[in-house]
Amino acid sequence: MIVCKFGGTSVANAEQIRKVANIVKSNPARKIIAVSAPGKRFGDDIKVTDMLIELADAALNNGDVTKKLQAVVNRFKEIAEDLGLDNSICEVIAKDLQERIAYDNTDEFIFIDNIKASGEDNNAKLIAEYFTSIGMPAKYVSPKDGLVLNDFPERTYALAESYENLKNLGSGDEIVVFPGFFGYTKEGILRTFDRGGSDITGSILAASVKADLYENFTDVDCVFSANPKVVNDPVGISEITYREMRELSYSGFSVFHDEALMPVYKLSIPVNVKNTNNPSAPGTKILPTRTLTGRPVTGISADNGFSILYVSKYLMNREIGFGRKLLQIIEEEQISYEHTPSGLDDISVIIRSNQLTEEKEQRIVTRVKDELHADDVYFRHGISMIVIVGEGMRNNTGLAARAAAAISRTGANIEMINQGSSEVSLVFGVLSQTENQILRALYDEFFAPITVG
Repeated sequence: MIVCKFGGTSVANAEQIRKVANIVKSNPARKIIAVSAPGKRFGDDIKVTDMLIELADAALNNGDVTKKLQAVVNRFKEIAEDLGLDNSICEVIAKDLQERIAYDNTDEFIFIDNIKASGEDNNAKLIAEYFTSIGMPAKYVSPKDGLVLNDFPERTYALAESYENLKNLGSGDEIVVFPGFFGYTKEGILRTFDRGGSDITGSILAASVKADLYENFTDVDCVFSANPKVVNDPVGISEITYREMRELSYSGFSVFHDEALMPVYKLSIPVNVKNTNNPSAPGTKILPTRTLTGRPVTGISADNGFSILYVSKYLMNREIGFGRKLLQIIEEEQISYEHTPSGLDDISVIIRSNQLTEEKEQRIVTRVKDELHADDVYFRHGISMIVIVGEGMRNNTGLAARAAAAISRTGANIEMINQGSSEVSLVFGVLSQTENQILRALYDEFFAPITVG
């Protein structure tokens, strides 16, 4: 059994959906596919999800709902007509959108999620109908039929019962087409996953049916060792461990959502990232373990939008519970943290900036001063995290020194250094304006051609 996920560019138009059909048809083991909403067809195009967000905003703010709704329907209609389908599927999509617009909008967040999810939901219906029309019997399966999610306000995740509910998917003769990105709470409220949520859906389905392989189709031949938009012609990665991929995905690799690995990781189900436009390419295999190569570093990634809360207090290290009390203050502001590098008399808490407001920052600073009697407390913004990842790093001495030296050669300052206890990642906090320069310098340091002899 193979479970496949096809991203937005893979299902952006009729031509791409034909490619998807050929890929699925080429291997009878591909019995379950999770699909995204139609993505961009060309550089300046707009994703269907973004069109749906505009539609939801119009509905909430008394805008031109009719025009924006018709634009979404027309996008699907163009795909359907190009695939040779009759207008009935477009009527189904139009009716679905009209019903969603008429939903109670008291809770704007739930209302917008409901509208957004229609992109994946209706695309799955359309693709299932197309498959069947070309002699590939398929059925659309709604997340209502088993993908049970937790309640608000916690971060969205699938409840354990989902895996039991979905374990028999793909056991029939038909190909299952399942919309990605969303599920339902026990009370029947639709919830969406975070960005890249279709990756998570595909992984949940793979774990539910205990698939032999989870194929994640996108628009690149493989996962690259660095961002090809920043580094010229970076090395491709043929094999990578779950742990390495998780670190890289979390810190900026957009090819695969970091949360999507957990369901398949628990069952050691291998993942293969492949290209819809070049399916014969081997892609990148994500595995529990891999054979180490001559390079200690597998990949380098960067992500911006971070802030640092800096706290100093003389003899902090001797004060029992200081760190716990500090994190408690942050928790009470409903803020999660990323890293907490510390010294004897100071500690830094790395936070994603989008969680902060001026009011929250002021409350945190005031409380830390008043309750923890800190000597100095302040926030710094405009921080990027650059992460060096590799299983081979554990057995390689001097790597941190090499990285620091490479950064030093750019003339940039290092604001923070943190190494995880697993010793497969090394994190540098730098000013965002130096991010790309540092990324290129680190790539040159660790991915220069290996000389033999």
